[in-house]
Amino acid sequence: MHACVVHGAGDLRVDERPPADPGPGEIAVAVALGGICGSDLHYYHHGRVGDFALREPMVLGHEVVGHVAALGPGTDGPSVGTAVAVHPATPCGTCHECAGGRRNICAHTRYLGSAAHTPHVQGGFAQLISVPADQIRPLPPGLSLRRAVLAEPLSVALHAVHRAGEVSGKRVLVTGAGPIGCLVVAALRHGGAAEIVVSDLLDEPLRIATEMGATATARADRADAPAWDAPFDIAVEASGAPAGLRTCVERVRRGGTVVLLGLLPPGEVGLLGNVAVTRELGLRGAFRFDTEFDEALSLLAQGLPVEPTVTHTFPLERAVAAFDIARDRTVASKVLLDVAAVTPR
Repeated sequence: MHACVVHGAGDLRVDERPPADPGPGEIAVAVALGGICGSDLHYYHHGRVGDFALREPMVLGHEVVGHVAALGPGTDGPSVGTAVAVHPATPCGTCHECAGGRRNICAHTRYLGSAAHTPHVQGGFAQLISVPADQIRPLPPGLSLRRAVLAEPLSVALHAVHRAGEVSGKRVLVTGAGPIGCLVVAALRHGGAAEIVVSDLLDEPLRIATEMGATATARADRADAPAWDAPFDIAVEASGAPAGLRTCVERVRRGGTVVLLGLLPPGEVGLLGNVAVTRELGLRGAFRFDTEFDEALSLLAQGLPVEPTVTHTFPLERAVAAFDIARDRTVASKVLLDVAAVTPR
């Protein structure tokens, strides 16, 4: 089979690999589509994501959908041919966090396409993958693979909104209009936010944010924009940039909430600590998701508007071109890989 493999910073290849046959308790999935995530781009361009550094070649990808190809020995699950989405996380199930219902922050979680542990967890940008059966989700009736492939990033956005608390009727700032930031907008609209202002340094992402339901946008490099005139009840930092975090802390009202969603550069970054103290701001991290994956599939099946985020689709054999386009935020938002479309060599 073919797979999209990162060998180091700047070294991305479509390699031939042996297929992963399912073992007991596993299900093999013939992957159809995969979404390129910001973390995939970081592994490709920098060889790391935050504090997670590559130590060996790794198949990228954790936003994948496809069809059941085979069930491992003694495994119960959907029949062969069923359209499915793959939940990318396998928490340990026994630690304090798992027992307390916060499996998304389990320190022992194995996550598709992640270098958090060694050996790395190989990802989903491969024509055939095998995963534990409890990570498989049959698609709700009527949900297409092309919409379902957004379930993973939408889950991230939903978890961030849940971490913010009650958003109904609130004025909310989202810094960063990448795919995750735009899906946060969709989640906020679903949650009943009264105003959603999105900031970014580029016009094209802001245009997409508007199509996703933002009530106003602001260029982050223009401090005189009308959208900045009033403070915000909640701010969601989705850019992963220290300047975005600063904006959130500065612009949220006294007693407001800041959700840190975007992964910041490794090491220490500046924080307006005194502002957070004197205004009694609530600072909440948001990392991945858990049960939101099922919520995301349900919302997608119900027609939650997400289409504007998908801007490009490439066959797997053109993975390098896909990753290069995905990095160009002046033209691209969510870029998909058609994993099944590979010309035989």
